[in-house]
Amino acid sequence: MRYILSLFVLFVCSGCNSEESSQPETLEADVVVYGDAAVGVSAAVQAARMGKSVILVSQYGHLGGMTSSGLGWTDIGNSRILGGISREFYHRVYLHYQNDEAWVHQSKDDFPKKGQGAPTFNDATELGSVFEPKVAEMIFDQLVEEAGVTVVEGRLDLDNGTTMEGQRITELHLQDGRKVAGQMFIDASYEGDLLAAADVTFTVGRESNATYDETVNGITLPVNKNNITKPVDPYVVEGDPESGLLPDVNPFDEADVGKGDHRMQAYCYRVCLTSAEDNMVPIAKPENYDEATYELLFRAVDAGYRGQWGAFYKFSPIPNKKTDSNNNGGISMNKIGNNYSHLPPEHPDYWDWTTLSHEEREKVAAIQRDWQLGLIWTLQNHPRMPEGVRKQYSGWGLPKDEFVDNDHWPYNIYVREGRRMISDFVMTENQILQKEDFPQVEDSVGMGAYTMDSHHVQRVVYKGNVRNEGDVQKHFNGKPYPISYKSIVPAEGECENLLVPWCVSSSHIAFGSIRMEPVGMVLGQSAGTAAVLAIDGNVSVQNVDYGKLKAQLIEDGQELY
Repeated sequence: MRYILSLFVLFVCSGCNSEESSQPETLEADVVVYGDAAVGVSAAVQAARMGKSVILVSQYGHLGGMTSSGLGWTDIGNSRILGGISREFYHRVYLHYQNDEAWVHQSKDDFPKKGQGAPTFNDATELGSVFEPKVAEMIFDQLVEEAGVTVVEGRLDLDNGTTMEGQRITELHLQDGRKVAGQMFIDASYEGDLLAAADVTFTVGRESNATYDETVNGITLPVNKNNITKPVDPYVVEGDPESGLLPDVNPFDEADVGKGDHRMQAYCYRVCLTSAEDNMVPIAKPENYDEATYELLFRAVDAGYRGQWGAFYKFSPIPNKKTDSNNNGGISMNKIGNNYSHLPPEHPDYWDWTTLSHEEREKVAAIQRDWQLGLIWTLQNHPRMPEGVRKQYSGWGLPKDEFVDNDHWPYNIYVREGRRMISDFVMTENQILQKEDFPQVEDSVGMGAYTMDSHHVQRVVYKGNVRNEGDVQKHFNGKPYPISYKSIVPAEGECENLLVPWCVSSSHIAFGSIRMEPVGMVLGQSAGTAAVLAIDGNVSVQNVDYGKLKAQLIEDGQELY
């Protein structure tokens, strides 16, 4: 990368012969952050600003995670939750776009004034809620460089990820053999890979409603938003059940509604498209394009389906004639069911995204990428698409000036949910809704405010047709809710020097609100602060003095209640 390793590199060499000197190097810092997403950057920058040496392990070689991989139409919910580094990021976005030179392909005056529940550029708060991917990455690069964070490219060894002494991590192991030693570790990965390597208790999938006395967790009736609203036959040969179900379509039993399962909400790439002809790479037909993959789409279109609100995916505008194109409707950017096996969990060949190797994840991500590129190409070009549909989607391509070393495609797939830690305090819908009859958060390290939001989890046969199941968009009064410190540290008796600001201890549906990128930045900063206080106090993360933590967070601008 563009950062120089210098102060914290130790070569494991007890002698001077060539065999010993060829051993993998060990890197060392006070605080080690695994994960280069916005949450990891915030954690690393905060710890460095508090005077500690910090290594940030970057799996992708580009900082920012989803925030710099296409998610530029920000899901905030309520800007009051922003403080400290999160507010600083969106303030720097605002300042960048005050410069006329930032507007290359359109005028600022022509850009929409309203974003996702907030002004695009708010002159009163001086916050910008929309931005280009390359601008987000630039700001994250600036933050880590200014703070003196050392960035190391590498991926965790998923088979042997840590060296442990009792309940403490002493080193994490990278795939290439290098080791990274530290006093405190922060798992900022979307998957929760480091917490699993440290043998911290976690779950994957959806709990039942009964588990935490919730109402919108677990399996749902397949009647919610982003659905297929026209009758579509579910069988390979229409009308013939003996021919089998279409790929990724499951049977469905209404008796299962409210029960838990192993399935995960769908992933996608937040595709950055542009209509600026001088900055456009046309969408090419994927080399492995298979028309049969889109049979569900063709059948739905033949039945009169035209997406949700008249579109098959979103064209949420970001500056310079670009989009943040997210899933929209029943057949869209999400390849539902692509991130887990359709075998039962007890089957020896069962897998989900969290159980895969890095290389296997890349293969699954490539299938998702080709689905989305193929979808756009199909809508733009395929003769089975009505002329009006082809015309509607023509004139858009990939931007030449984004993701220039990755064929103009985002670096990160949107891992909307991976592992979720199970700690001594589990955030549930009851804490999100701040119900008085349930345990209250008394040790806030940040706030969330977004809708409890799950994308669909599976396609099913419902009343003889294909429907999508799992979408939940549980709105509440928008009042920000506090997030417990106990939900970002392992349970008492488990790992003593690990903080988990992303894969927090929460139910599936509560995570659907917490998982927003601005909240991740908030919790990342709080985790970085707690890591430093644990070092200075020579205590476990479970025993950090909350009074001192709260005082430091407030001093650094965090919003807690």
